[in-house]
Amino acid sequence: MVLYPNADAPSPGKDSLARRARGGLLFMIGFVALLAVIEVLNTMMFGSLNRTFGLRPRTLDGIFDILTFPLLHASFGHLLSNALPLIIFGFLVFLSGLRVFLTALAFSWLGSGLAVWFFGTGGVTVGASGLVFGLFAFLLVRGFFNRSWWQILLSVVLFLAYGGILFGMLPTVMGVVSWQAHLGGAIGGVVAAILLRPRRAGAPTA
Repeated sequence: MVLYPNADAPSPGKDSLARRARGGLLFMIGFVALLAVIEVLNTMMFGSLNRTFGLRPRTLDGIFDILTFPLLHASFGHLLSNALPLIIFGFLVFLSGLRVFLTALAFSWLGSGLAVWFFGTGGVTVGASGLVFGLFAFLLVRGFFNRSWWQILLSVVLFLAYGGILFGMLPTVMGVVSWQAHLGGAIGGVVAAILLRPRRAGAPTA
């Protein structure tokens, strides 16, 4: 008896990509929903969560605030401005796998927080925009490190669509915008792309 493969069955590669796509979309929507729940609580508490868990530069307590400040926002308008790009960029990074996503997210989070802690000008900083910039920067540069033409093409499309947000990393951006968080997050995203680049064949290992 000869068994023929089912022509209608999805290939393992396509099935894996579909699973990552579903998982990434659900994860990012769930994460933004969590941010919305936190903002509802914060509003009901008249912003006390921001005063307690927002990042205060160059203070001992502020070191721990690095873990919490991206989960808080100044208002629902602030949250909404971050929600869509966060879902889009996070989803696109998640397509490369959970390990890649968590690495890019962690370095974006840490880079954003450290930049604010060291170079913030005072006051309390909150918001997930540093994560947005970190994931965006990761998507922009990873194709060049991976030497992947389709990732480079994606980076070009993303730059054309969202490249204007990069002005948010400039110190000339004043007011309530934390350029330090944006720049630190972007640096973290680039560092993640460097660390995740493929090893060259025959490269020495420690």
